[in-house]
Amino acid sequence: MAVAGCSMNMHLTSSPYITIPPLHKLTRKLNRSFRINASSANPEAEDVKLTVNKDTTSRKIDFSGEKPKTPLLDTINYPVHMKNLSTKDLEQLAAELRVDIVYSVANTGGHLSSSLGVVELAVALHHVFNTPEDRIIWDVGHQAYPHKILTGRRSKMHTMRKTSGLAGFPKRDESVHDAFGAGHSSTSISAGLGMAVGRDLLGKNNNVISVIGDGAMTAGQAYEAMNNAGFLDANLIVVLNDNKQVSLPTATLDGPATPVGALSSALSKLQASTKFRKLREAAKSITKQIGPQAHEVAAKVDEYARGMISASGSTLFEELGLYYIGPVDGHNIEDLVSIFEKVKSMPAPGPVLIHIVTEKGKGYPPAEAAADRMHGVVKFDVATGKQFKTKSPTLSYTQYFAEALIKEAEVDNKIVAIHAAMGGGTGLNYFQKRFPERCFDVGIAEQHAVTFAAGLAVEGLKPFCAIYSSFLQRGYDQVVHDVDLQKLPVRFAMDRAGLVGADGPTHCGAFDITYMACLPNMVVMAPSDEAELTHMVATAAAIDDRPSCFRFPRGNGIGVELPPFNKGVPIEVGKGRVLLEGTKVAILGYGSIVQECLGAATLLQEHNVSATVADARFCKPLDVELIRRLANEHEILLTVEEGSVGGFGSHVAHFLSLNGLLDGKLKLRAMTLPDKYIDHGAPRDQLEEAGLSSKHICSTLLSLLGKPKEALQYKSVM
Repeated sequence: MAVAGCSMNMHLTSSPYITIPPLHKLTRKLNRSFRINASSANPEAEDVKLTVNKDTTSRKIDFSGEKPKTPLLDTINYPVHMKNLSTKDLEQLAAELRVDIVYSVANTGGHLSSSLGVVELAVALHHVFNTPEDRIIWDVGHQAYPHKILTGRRSKMHTMRKTSGLAGFPKRDESVHDAFGAGHSSTSISAGLGMAVGRDLLGKNNNVISVIGDGAMTAGQAYEAMNNAGFLDANLIVVLNDNKQVSLPTATLDGPATPVGALSSALSKLQASTKFRKLREAAKSITKQIGPQAHEVAAKVDEYARGMISASGSTLFEELGLYYIGPVDGHNIEDLVSIFEKVKSMPAPGPVLIHIVTEKGKGYPPAEAAADRMHGVVKFDVATGKQFKTKSPTLSYTQYFAEALIKEAEVDNKIVAIHAAMGGGTGLNYFQKRFPERCFDVGIAEQHAVTFAAGLAVEGLKPFCAIYSSFLQRGYDQVVHDVDLQKLPVRFAMDRAGLVGADGPTHCGAFDITYMACLPNMVVMAPSDEAELTHMVATAAAIDDRPSCFRFPRGNGIGVELPPFNKGVPIEVGKGRVLLEGTKVAILGYGSIVQECLGAATLLQEHNVSATVADARFCKPLDVELIRRLANEHEILLTVEEGSVGGFGSHVAHFLSLNGLLDGKLKLRAMTLPDKYIDHGAPRDQLEEAGLSSKHICSTLLSLLGKPKEALQYKSVM
C-alpha cells in the first residue's frame, strides 16, 4: 500500500454530523411556538393548554394548573406506535412525556430529575431502534421512567416502587423491553458487550445500545468494558449521557460538588465524520488482506484523519478502541434521531460512543432551580415543587451516624471520611461541610475507595469508609486483600443494612453480616438503636489495631435517649447486653431487629411466657459468656437477624456446637432473611414477607413451646 503521493481531499462540511455544532456554539433559536391541545381524564380540564416554546435548548411547560392533556402520548402504548412520527410529533411526544413523568412522580415519589433529563433521548432511541429485538440497557436505571412509559407500563406508573408495583429500576421479569436489570452503576457497557458478542456468535443482526452517565463513567468497570470492546471490535453503541454531575447532586449540603476526577475535563470533544470511519474500516480491511505490515500505515491514516477534526485530548475513547461522536445536544430530538439513524445504518462493525449533553430536571423549573435538582423525591406539589415530607420526631440513622462521626472528628484530627459519590446518601455531606479537607468523594469507585482508605490507614490516619451495604459488595476483594489481610484499621460504616423498602433487592443490605464476619481480623458490630450507633462510631474510632465495621438500617431512629452532646462512648469489644430478663425462652437479636424481639417478648407475655431478650451488639468477636449463659439457663435459644443465612446465627451455632452446648436439651433456632430476593415495597410489608416481624418471632417460639394453636393465631394475621 503506497502512501507517498497519496492525496486525501477532506471536506469536513460533508459529514452528516459536522453540521451539528458543539453545544456552546448552538445559536439557532427557533422562536416560534406551538400549542398542544390538552388531554385529561377530567372533562373540566378541556381548556388546559400545554404551551411549549420550541427551541433547541429549552421547552417551557406550564405546570401551574391541572395536568394538561396528552393526546399524542395517549396513542403510544408501545414503541412500535412511534415509528411513523415526524420530528415535530416526536417533540410534542417528548413534551407530553415530560408532563406525564412530573405528574406521576408527584403522586408516588421516586427519581425525578434523572428521568426528566433523558426524555428526548428515550423518545429518539425508541423511534429509531426496535426493542425488544434491539437491546437498550440503562445504566443504574433510575432514569428509566420515560422508557417504562413508552414500553407499555404507563397505566402502572402510579404503582412505582410500591408493594407489588413497578420497580424503580429496569427489571427483566417486568418487561421484555428491559434488556438488563440494574440498580448499581457502571454495568451497562459490560452487559452490552456480552450481548453484542453473543449476538454475533448466534448470527443475529440486532443493535445493542448501552446508555451510561458521566457519573457511572468514574467506575473502573466502565473502562474495563470499553477496553475489551475496542479489542473485540463488536458492533456496540454506547451513549454517554453527560449531565455534568459525576457525583449525585446531594454530594454536599450546598448542592452538586465539583466533578470528581479528570474525566469531566476530557468530555468536550468535536464532531467526527462518517467518512473517516469508513476510511478507518477500509484500512482495517486492507490490513487483514495484506498482512501485519499494513497495520502501522492504517493506524497512521486513521490517526491523521481523526486528528484533523479532534480537539486536544479527544482520543480518550479512541485510545480505548471506541469511535467517538460528540458532543451532541441531548435535548434536540432532530439531532439525536439523525445520529442514531446514521450509526444504525453503518455497515462497518465496531464500538461507537455517542457523547450527548443533557440537564438533570430538564423542563421542570422547580427541579432545574433546586440545589439537589430534585434527584430523589417524595410526593410533591407540581406547581411549586414543594415536597410533602413527613415530619418525624427522630432523625434518620444516617444523620445520627454523621453527627456522631463529626463529634469524634472534633476531638481527633486523624479521623477522615470517604464515600463513593454518595455524600447525601451516607450523611457525609454534613461531615464535608464541617471538615471539607478531611472528606473525600472518590466517585462511583468502591474498589478504589476501600484501597484508598487502606493507604490512609498506613499513614496513621483513621479512615471511616461510608458505603451502602449492597455497594460495598463491589469492593469486597479490596476489603479482604488490602484491608483485612494486612490488618489495617479501616472503619466501614455500612448504611442501608437489611431491607430497604422502595429501593428493593438491588439496594437490600442482606449479605454484609455474612461477608464481613467470615474475615479473620474484622470486628463486626450492629447497633440496636440510634444511641448504640453513636457508641459504635466511638468504638470504631477507638479500634486502631485492626479493621472494623458496623451496619445500620435505612429509616429513622426509635426515639431513645442519646448520650450527652451526641458523643458516643466506646463499648467493650465483644460484649453484648441483656435488655429483658426471662426464664424458659431466650431471644438473641443482632442489630435493629432487636426492636422486633422486644415486641415479640411483649406478645409472649399474653401467653404467660417469660422471655429473655439480649442485644448481641457484636457478631465478631461473639460475646461467648453471654451466649453460654443464655444456652445454659433457657430451654430455647432463638437468634434473630435481618441478614442472610450464614451470618450471626451461623456464628452462634458454630460456637455452641464446638463447645458441646448443643449436646443436651437446648433447642436452637435461627431466624434470618429467607433465601430469596424480596421485592420492593413498604418496609413493613417487606418485614412481613421476610418472616421477621414480632408476630413471626412470637409464633416461632410458641410452636417450639408446644403451643401450635396459639402460634397459628399469629400466622393467621400475618
